[in-house]
Amino acid sequence: MTTNVPAITWVNGSPVLPAELDILSGVQEDINTAFGGGVNPSLQTPQGQLAQSETALIGQKNNEIAYIANQVNPAFASGIWQDAIGYIYFITRIPGAGTVVQATCTGAVGTVIPAGAVAQDTSGYLYSSVSSATIPASGFVTIEFQNETQGPIACNIGALSNIYTAIAGWDTITNTTAGALGNYVESRAAFEARRSASVAGNAVNSLQSIYGAVASLANVIGILVVDNPSNGTVNYGPTSYPLAPHSVCVSVAGGTSSAIAQAIWGKKPPGCNYNGNTSVTVYDNNYSTPVPYTVTYLTPTSVPVYFNVNIKNSSLLPANITTLVQNAVIQTFNGLDGSGPPVSIGSTSYSGRYYANINAISPNVNVIEVYLGTSASPTTLFLTMGIDQLPTLTASNILVTLV
Repeated sequence: MTTNVPAITWVNGSPVLPAELDILSGVQEDINTAFGGGVNPSLQTPQGQLAQSETALIGQKNNEIAYIANQVNPAFASGIWQDAIGYIYFITRIPGAGTVVQATCTGAVGTVIPAGAVAQDTSGYLYSSVSSATIPASGFVTIEFQNETQGPIACNIGALSNIYTAIAGWDTITNTTAGALGNYVESRAAFEARRSASVAGNAVNSLQSIYGAVASLANVIGILVVDNPSNGTVNYGPTSYPLAPHSVCVSVAGGTSSAIAQAIWGKKPPGCNYNGNTSVTVYDNNYSTPVPYTVTYLTPTSVPVYFNVNIKNSSLLPANITTLVQNAVIQTFNGLDGSGPPVSIGSTSYSGRYYANINAISPNVNVIEVYLGTSASPTTLFLTMGIDQLPTLTASNILVTLV
């Protein structure tokens, strides 16, 4: 059996689909041939309607073939196809992570607050401490807690205020900064970005291998890995964070301290020094008597970020324009608008990234300028975070001005 409908052609293994207009012409020729010629080709006739329906079906199937063919390309793969590509590098899609917040815990000197201790916020969400800590002579200690519920759930200043796990000597808890929002199941774009950055995850003795190992851990929401190969101390980034000679610095938010330390120890070069404020003991179990090692990494401090968004005033603006703009900025800030990754440790965010999502609110919304910074009423057009800074953002920190 022959047909006049053009087939899919393949160029270097990639499908090239025929135009649907050419498919329609082929279908009409087939119908005309089947009825012995002389068939009216008008699309308003019954045979014309059949030709259009058959063309649509062929076009749909061609699109599905092209979609499946493109799923072997990491740049286009999604769903289970993308998961399969990830398995090649021994990484799996991150199911989601809870909001991370740094809380001040007060109590009796010497009280140990273990990893996994639970506190509750004013909305009823439970937060578990990421690592253990001992209350020093000052009577208070700052500990990182992570929401046990996955997703970008806000934890505003002062919200984490109830001790859920009773521990003798632990008296109060509060957070003086807002939490860094968690995330839902890892998106296609985020998974591909992590896969690209994690291709060295099966190697050792490189920054990329450390990054790949730590980034793949459950509940990690931010990470940056840098090193100092020189003989002297190097001050890194806008906060001039000091990096010791011949050392690596792994700044990571979220996750569990034991898993993070084990991942770092398994990938770092032998004899390399550490930087940071969180130390965990890991063990080399390749001997009859496990050998202990102390691994240190950096738990970044939450830093509030402020925005000043100038919008052209108009009577046609939505009545709730301030709330809509605040939501749009938060969405972009957290990488939920598809325009790029979230603002995180050591990253730089530019004002221009926020225009599209704000303008998308309404055809009557026109952005004049977006300013951002780490102090109220910012006047700068970009913001670079330090390696020791975890940016956080709440609606109250976003000023919307109609000009």
